[in-house]
Amino acid sequence: GRKDFIDCVNLDGWTVDFISARRLGLGKYKVGEKEKGYNSRFGVEPIENIGWYGPDNGLKQMLSCTAAHFDTGYKLNQWAWVTNCWEISLVPQVKNLPVLSNSSSIVSTVGSGAGLKADFGAGLWEGGPIGIPYVVLAPGQPKVDVTFEYADESDPGGYPVPANPPIEGGPDGAGDRHILMVEPAECRLYELYSAYPDGDGTWSAGSGAIWDLRSNAQRPLGWTSADAAGLAILPGLVRYDEVAAGKVEHAIRMTVPLSRRTYLWPASHYASSSTDPNRPAMGERFRLKASVDESTFPVQVRPIIVALKTYGAIVADNGSAWYLSGVPDERWDNTQLRALATIKGSDFEAIDGSGLRITTDSGEARPLP
Repeated sequence: GRKDFIDCVNLDGWTVDFISARRLGLGKYKVGEKEKGYNSRFGVEPIENIGWYGPDNGLKQMLSCTAAHFDTGYKLNQWAWVTNCWEISLVPQVKNLPVLSNSSSIVSTVGSGAGLKADFGAGLWEGGPIGIPYVVLAPGQPKVDVTFEYADESDPGGYPVPANPPIEGGPDGAGDRHILMVEPAECRLYELYSAYPDGDGTWSAGSGAIWDLRSNAQRPLGWTSADAAGLAILPGLVRYDEVAAGKVEHAIRMTVPLSRRTYLWPASHYASSSTDPNRPAMGERFRLKASVDESTFPVQVRPIIVALKTYGAIVADNGSAWYLSGVPDERWDNTQLRALATIKGSDFEAIDGSGLRITTDSGEARPLP
């Protein structure tokens, strides 16, 4: 029933794995002849399953647990998750993906000596919150009409924009003015770019995208979204709560000053006229080198560093060099976040993520060992 909804969305990944495994009776396992207790990693996480049972049986068990949680969770709550290109299934692959032959040239184009920047934090900057905010709507939030500048690449239909929505840069901001809205009853994410109220309850925006959170479907190739690369924005944002829990389990959205006229999966749109192969493409994935020691950094940035080594950063828009996107929160310690600046562009490598792709129109990632 609806009481299960709050319990479901607040469970961490290991707990969800545990519940999924128990539901299927997969909880107990053996090491040698000794039976061990219930393992919290017997669900979607493919590392142990594939390592213990091999790629065929391990993958079957992983997908079976995924289905057990998704099917029952959605039946109860109209909300569940699927394996996605931003998410956990990439752990065994991203760490070992091959480095592009021109990685050093691409990194140099972005800025080898430029420091990493958390483009989010506490407080205000030029009158607006620092970062890209989002809102989880009350179920049944009324929808309003939105007129788009790029209507041919925007999803039509009403958008559930609440009164006084959180806007990137604040209500008087003049930047990208993203509005991100999660509608839990529909299990959909609504995202707008350059959104302005019309004064009569309707809105105007540069572009908009509606994402079905029960699906891995991507934008049509060549289409933008509310982001230049045609990607969803919210999955790539760093949130305080996940950092406080000690784990950022997804790739992180980033910007670069120069890009090229192409896109790489999972992106679907480019934002440049240059064909210079040493510029990063939209969707380009960068991995932080393993030599960066997160233990020497303040506690709030350690999970971010681990995520950059584990999942990487994905180029989603043109902007400043090595700017990471996140959600504004008064609990951020801006001094700790500034410590990321000691990590330079030369600490990154551009990697080939094509081996993760299953199909070009899906964000589902290939769960290889």
